[in-house]
Amino acid sequence: MKKLAIIKTCVLLLIMVCVFNIRAQETDEDVNSLVNNQNKKGFHIGLYVGSYFANKYTANLYDGYGFDIDGNRNNFENSFMNQKIVYQYGGNASYSGLPDQIAQALSIGGLNINHTDWTFSESDMPTNMRYTPAFLIGLNTRYAVDTKNAILINVNAAKLTITGNFTIVTNQQSQSSQINDRIKTFAIRGGEQRLLMQFGYQHIFGDNEKINFIAEAGLNVTLAKFDKNEVLINSLKIDLISYNNTAYYATTGPVKKPIGFGYGLFGGVGANITMSPKWTIQLLYNPTYENIRIVANPKLKLQNSIGLRAYYML
Repeated sequence: MKKLAIIKTCVLLLIMVCVFNIRAQETDEDVNSLVNNQNKKGFHIGLYVGSYFANKYTANLYDGYGFDIDGNRNNFENSFMNQKIVYQYGGNASYSGLPDQIAQALSIGGLNINHTDWTFSESDMPTNMRYTPAFLIGLNTRYAVDTKNAILINVNAAKLTITGNFTIVTNQQSQSSQINDRIKTFAIRGGEQRLLMQFGYQHIFGDNEKINFIAEAGLNVTLAKFDKNEVLINSLKIDLISYNNTAYYATTGPVKKPIGFGYGLFGGVGANITMSPKWTIQLLYNPTYENIRIVANPKLKLQNSIGLRAYYML
């Protein structure tokens, strides 16, 4: 009887210990969950780093025609390239006393190109301008109203490069039997700055402790600025948008660099990864539907970016 009483007492004590442990674990989980949930709420500041893929719609702004002081597109005669290549660097009579630097640049590689041995006309102007992928970096913030929803304010910047080709036609060289050797192809480059300002909403889908799907959308404002335009003729680099204004050098007049604000929408989908109660990483694909107002009457076009965003809860 005593043994049975002892066994019953031990079983009862074991049951009480198990119940206590279970309740303690549940309490710890509730506390941890509360801490994590509280850590997800409030203001978060973050850094965005990614790649930006610009639509080629505005790339022709950098095709060497350029703009006058009022921001109007030049015709060929007044174009940046014609004024620079034919007149200023080409030894034209308007630039009295200057050598033909174009002929000198074309003579690199064993050729003997004289002042009258080359031509540049409207048919030689670039027609294949395009943007190259660029880095996109910015400061991103959000205010998490709860564990699922947040208000976004993002400011991202990109410095874009535009590339293309143009031609100069030379006279037939005595040592060459190929007519195509007369057509020389060279590079033209442009530069553009963009600042993307975004205000929107983000939602987290799922209840996984580590990784969940996210989506976001909102308004996008883009400040775009025409930055530079230049050509490379072998080793000769010509800045197309610089100008001279002295008695010795002729001038085509001041150049106005187009700049303007464009409006549109942005979206985003990706993965939200909780690294710790303080740190969150987001992998994102962000399309933007926007107009770039460095052209007259711009159309809404799709731009794309992919990147990584790291948030820290303040």
